[in-house]
Amino acid sequence: MSPLKKIALVTILVSFYMFSSCVSSTEFEVGGDDGWIVPQSNTTHGDVFNQWASHNRFKVGDTVRFKYNKDSVLVVSSEDEYKKCKTTKPHFYSNNEDTVFKLDRPGFFYFISGVSGHCEKGQKMIIKVMETEESTPDSPSPSSPSSSSSSPPSLPASTHKKSNALKTTVQFSSSGFVVFAIIAVSVFGWV
Repeated sequence: MSPLKKIALVTILVSFYMFSSCVSSTEFEVGGDDGWIVPQSNTTHGDVFNQWASHNRFKVGDTVRFKYNKDSVLVVSSEDEYKKCKTTKPHFYSNNEDTVFKLDRPGFFYFISGVSGHCEKGQKMIIKVMETEESTPDSPSPSSPSSSSSSPPSLPASTHKKSNALKTTVQFSSSGFVVFAIIAVSVFGWV
């Protein structure tokens, strides 16, 4: 095989492998430009963040970034805790003013502010993470048994919108680089 054909073959193989093994994830800035704040308007009281979430499609591996001042972010385990703005044992807590939370499973995530009175004024949000192709129909539902009588608000799925509130990253698997090295060594005989 001529050197030119070898280079072309390696380029094609590497390109195919790299793009077939990449993982795409998106980082969303909660609340867009305003961030994680206590809603100011009484007309949208309690719904600002759910409206924001309903305009985005979240998938496993995406992250949500909370930017705030003198506040906190809690992930609570049930819809009941979300509605009551109370939790005794949050799944997650942060108060560092720039919190990134990874959406690591399909289903509902319930976020509330940990500052007294903020959640009651509407600083709370439900994010629905879409099922992935790898999920099986037999997978247990992440929602709590108590939510069977009243389901969480419907969060319509939409496509990602271009804005400064999200950033898409593509990560290549490390095995892609290993395969590239093996192909290069075998084709070019660099051993």
